[in-house]
This record gives sequence, structure tokens and C-alpha cells, in this order.
Amino acid sequence: MKIPRLVIAGTNSGCGKTTVSTGLMAAMLKRGLVVQPYKVGPDYIDPMFHTFITGRNSRNLDSWLLDSSTVSYLLRRSFTGADIAIVEGVMGLYDGFGGNSIEGSTAHVSKIIKAPVVLVVNGEGMSLSIAALVKGFVEFNRETAIKGVIINNITSKAHYIMLKDIIEEWTGIKAIGYLKRNEEWGLQSRHLGLVPSDELEGLKTKLDSLADEIMTTIDLDALINIANDTEEICMGQLKPPINIITPGHLKERGKVRIAVAMDKAFNFYYKDNLDLLEMLGAELVYFSPLKDKQLPHNIDGLYLGGGYPEVWAHELEKNSSLMDEIKTTIEGGIPAYAECGGLMYLTDTITDNDGNCYKMAGVVDAESKMTQKLQRFGYVEVEIKEGSVLSEKGCRVRAHEFHYSQIVYNDDFPDGYKVYKPKTQKVWNCGYRKKNLIAGYPHIHFWSDTGIAAEFIKRCMEYKVLRKGEKKG
Repeated sequence: MKIPRLVIAGTNSGCGKTTVSTGLMAAMLKRGLVVQPYKVGPDYIDPMFHTFITGRNSRNLDSWLLDSSTVSYLLRRSFTGADIAIVEGVMGLYDGFGGNSIEGSTAHVSKIIKAPVVLVVNGEGMSLSIAALVKGFVEFNRETAIKGVIINNITSKAHYIMLKDIIEEWTGIKAIGYLKRNEEWGLQSRHLGLVPSDELEGLKTKLDSLADEIMTTIDLDALINIANDTEEICMGQLKPPINIITPGHLKERGKVRIAVAMDKAFNFYYKDNLDLLEMLGAELVYFSPLKDKQLPHNIDGLYLGGGYPEVWAHELEKNSSLMDEIKTTIEGGIPAYAECGGLMYLTDTITDNDGNCYKMAGVVDAESKMTQKLQRFGYVEVEIKEGSVLSEKGCRVRAHEFHYSQIVYNDDFPDGYKVYKPKTQKVWNCGYRKKNLIAGYPHIHFWSDTGIAAEFIKRCMEYKVLRKGEKKG
């Protein structure tokens, strides 16, 4: 299968790769192309912008959380029906796990998916030094296929022409275009990253303006030619690698219905996680903890993802009838999985940085407190305790944490995870188990071990059989 594809990488965080990536997606769309977006790494926010622009769900390609064959499979699986894949990188091109490894970096992913790289460079205040910068990135790792440069944040077309001539003369790499300095194209920020797309006023107008500028100042035809000059990826019969084949016996008794929290307060989900649950026999029914007064009917499982419950805590508190039902349902034994913001929602209270305290669902005997400083950030390995809804025998998987809050437990808590910080001696207990609930800070990618999702579906099926039996009785 032919997959025209590009990786948009940066020399460093803040060089403008998100602006360039989102602008290119919008510009390619205006050219009439169907764009499939991707994001390197565990980020949730950038994919929201990608999805908003393209109308197709953006996917995470993370070569630390997932093995190489899984990364390639997820790229191939999600590309169907698209004309071009645009992959936005993370941090600087070579910045990977632990600070001194290429694993998990944009360069690592580009190598796995055999995609050419276009490097975004901040041209502000630069002349001949830009050649040294580009040449350094090219020669640092010749296996990384840097095929072009886009120069961001320059003052004029004349400035660009000068830098273009310098880059091409001294490095042999083609300069494909530029963006002038324009603060209007910047995307707003918040403590967990960029503000979710549905909160931005005038986002479409801003993106239209950016796309129009890119169509004038960046050679889209050159980018399309680079994207097309790639190896074909064999689709086969679109089966996952042998280590992630899903157990078909879980579908024998029909689908299980899993309620998934999805609104402005809860929207941090890997789309591939949700897809895997459906592949295993789940019907996902979405609900809003902000607006819905009750859970969807006849559900067999509950999934509360991350997000911004602290921002919407006042509105969540007012919807007490739903929280009461969630508490009753979890205490009644429904299989439930919550991560980060979902964990916070299930505690007794959330206290924000202004000292305002809001009542939450009260399932977890603890308080959530926002902090001024980042509490945990980065990749972790999670040992899931045996007997939980995610693992009957216990297992160890890779995950990611990023939060500005602390959970203060009122008593010794029945933890669900032991968490290890790789390359350090740090180990801590996390997660909360109660009945068939497991909740914790780590964001787990189900494709890192599909047995996790399989066990969850199995528990939901068992609950469904029990629920139907009780209903008949």
C-alpha cells in the first residue's frame, strides 16, 4: 500500500513545528487532499488540533510505549482512505527517552515508519549560522532522512531568500519555504499544554489565515513530491503482528457496552485505545459528566479518561445526580478504569490553586489538590497488581504521567500499581482499587500490552452475564 508521508520535526521545542504542522494540514486540505494526521509521543492536545483541522482522528506514534511493529501497524491501519500522512514530531528531532537516547524520539519514529523528515528551523537573527545548525542535524545521524527545511519566524521574503541560498549551498538540503513572524498564529497555552481546540474562539478563522499564508510561502508541491518518494508499506491482510492478535473468543457472547466519559472536562484518550476495545467486542457509548444527568442504560463497563476536571470542577459538582449514580454503580461491581483526571473525579473533593474546594464522586477515599509545580512528568513502567480488572495475573507495562495535582489519601489505600521511573531508583505505589475499579495517574497505551484491554473486556462480559442473570431473576 502506498502511503505518502512526511514527518515535520523541529530543532527544539518552541521552534514552531506545531504551527507549521497544523498549517500544512489545513493547506493540504485546501488543496483537496485527505490528510491523515499523527503525533509522535504521548501528547493528547496536539492531536485534538489535528482532528479539528482534518476531520480524521489523529493517532499517536510512540516508539517508547510501543514496539516498532505496533507503531508501523497502527500507521498502516489508520491511513485507509487518506491521500497523505503528516506526522508532527515531539521536542527536538533527536530528543528521546531519558535525555541521552534516540528511543522514543521523532527521528526514531521516522526511521521505523521509513518517512522523510522536514526540519523546522527558527530563523530569527540567523545568517550563515543556520547552515551549521542544519548541517549538524543532517550529519548527527545519517539514517535520519532529512529531505527539506522550513524556516519559521523570519522578518521578510528577502531574509528567507538569503537563508535559503545559505542552506542549499552549504548543506545540499532544499529549503522548501518559510513563515513570517506572526503572533496571531500562535496557539494558547495552559498548565497541561495547549488549550483544547473546542475552547479556542475563532480557531477556524485563524487556521484559514495560516493555511492561506502557507500556500503562498511554502512549496506544497515539493512537500507532496517528498511524501510520495517513499517505500510502499505492505498492508497484507491488515492483521496486527502476531504479538498483538486479539482473542476472538471474547466476541462470542455479543458486544459489551462500555460508557466512556467525553466532554470538555474529559477528553484525553488515545484513539487507538478506544479502537482496540471495539476490536475486542465493545460498543462504546459516550456520555458527558458535565451535562448528562445519568449514565447510559445497560452498560457493562466504565472508562473515565484524563482531562481537566479541575478547570470544570464547579460544573461537575453541580451535576451531583450523575456522580451519585457513578458511585453507586462502581460500588455495585461494574468494571471501571480511570486515569489521571478520571481518578481525580472519583475522589471526595478537588481543591484548586485558589483554595476553592469542590465535591466530587466520593468513590475514592481521598482528596485531589492542585499544585503550582509539575508533580510527575515522563515515561514510567507500571506493575499492575494481580486480580485487577486490567490483569488477572499481574503484568508490567509502559505508561506516561503528566500532572499538576496530588492525591491525599485519608487512610492506607488499596493501591493498584507499583510505578517505576526508568533509569532511576524511584519507585512508588499509585492507583486505587475498589471492587472492580482500578484508577491511577499513569496513562496506559493499551497496545503496549493488548492483554490489558482483553482482561477489561472479559470482566465486562462477566458483569454483563451476571447483570442479565440478576435481571431475569
